[in-house]
Amino acid sequence: MAEASLKTKTLSGMIWSFVQRFGTMAISFVSNIILARLLSPDDYGIIGMLMIFIAVANTFVDGGFGSALIQKKEPTREDYSTIFWWNMFLSLVLYGVLYMSAPAVARFYDLPLLSQVLRVQGFVLILNALSIIQQNQLRKQLKFKRLASVTVASAVLSAVIAIVLAYLGWGVWALVAQQLMLSGFTAILLWVLNKWYPLLSFSKESFKQLFGFGGFMLLSSLINTIFNNINSLIIGKLFSASTMGYFSQAKKIEDATAMSVTSVVEQVTYPILSEHQNDKNKMRSILKRFNTCTFFIVTPMMLLICLFAEPIVVFLFTEKWLPVAPYLKILALHGIPMGLQGVNYNAIAAIGKSKTIFATTIIKRIMTISLMLIGVYIADVEGLLWGMVVSSSLIILYNMILVSKYLDYRVITQIKELSGIAFVSACSFLIVLCFQNWATINNLILVIIFIATYTALSYTLKIEVLRNIASLLTDRIRK
Repeated sequence: MAEASLKTKTLSGMIWSFVQRFGTMAISFVSNIILARLLSPDDYGIIGMLMIFIAVANTFVDGGFGSALIQKKEPTREDYSTIFWWNMFLSLVLYGVLYMSAPAVARFYDLPLLSQVLRVQGFVLILNALSIIQQNQLRKQLKFKRLASVTVASAVLSAVIAIVLAYLGWGVWALVAQQLMLSGFTAILLWVLNKWYPLLSFSKESFKQLFGFGGFMLLSSLINTIFNNINSLIIGKLFSASTMGYFSQAKKIEDATAMSVTSVVEQVTYPILSEHQNDKNKMRSILKRFNTCTFFIVTPMMLLICLFAEPIVVFLFTEKWLPVAPYLKILALHGIPMGLQGVNYNAIAAIGKSKTIFATTIIKRIMTISLMLIGVYIADVEGLLWGMVVSSSLIILYNMILVSKYLDYRVITQIKELSGIAFVSACSFLIVLCFQNWATINNLILVIIFIATYTALSYTLKIEVLRNIASLLTDRIRK
């Protein structure tokens, strides 16, 4: 009975997380296509240069307490209220820091406009702080349907406003408005629909208890955020705003595909893994299902993007964005190992090993920045991207080692469970690549050949995840 309940919760959470993520992705993707025709690469480059500062500040605002509230078995209203007031205080302080440091950031990039943009864009910190607790409550309760409704509605409204402003000639300010409106509408809708209000109190005991876990999660998230966005800092400093704009568009396509699937899986797995944190057998079973399912979906998706990068870019953004294609091919390969990092990371966090996560995060990120800098030295921007590919592959191996240590889930076992999918993906990729090089065939036909080959080989080799996906869909349709 408990197994059936878990399966139902997982499937429901996955479905509504997909609605949330892919709904917002579709809206963002369509709006980005329209905006790319109205705006220039420089406009996108300006936003990309500032991304690291906004992302780091946002990480401080959440502070790891969101993860701590989900990991805690039964958080009280006092717990939620304490963290809400802390988030609000910190967001105001950090906005003040960004406001004061904006001229220095503009001098760093030698682009005066950045100062004004950062001062306006930074207000998003306060808007995000208003909704963090609301979102964490819905995730904790697995109410992904309500969360999806809020996120999709906010994405639609903010996208419409941005497109209108871009059409009216607002340039980069249309992109700034989109971010502000997205956070603002999200906060308003969550307060209206979630019906939760903070107590006018702050508990030192609650703060101390949650900080014991959340503090190390904050440090880990902070390091991850810095290094996940360090590429923008390096590209923005060493290359032009246009190059930054091309990279930003390539990264958006990667995020709209591999990262979308990954974020859905991470959002659902963390509360479920936390619920079974004392049962290693159950956690291993959950990890196997989610890792194989993610790998089965993400790998062919990214290989298709790698094969058809040029036509994808021209179709979406017109030929003026064609320099995006080489970056996109490399980032597509980067997205494959990235898709597997989150679930194993969540498993270690779910059992309360925040100190371990912090220590290993430092090691992994030092390795990442080293490989990226070596790549820049060897081959400029494309070298940096290849450094990202190598580092993400090594990180997933490192995460597997941690899971092996704490959950008795051997690395060789994890690799074997993924090897069949890797083989099928490689065969499908090579077959289509041969057709591309030796024959003139319509791209749509080639995509169909890839999908047919991938499905047929998966069925022939009895890839377990194919049967699991078919079973889940069949059960859902019957219900």
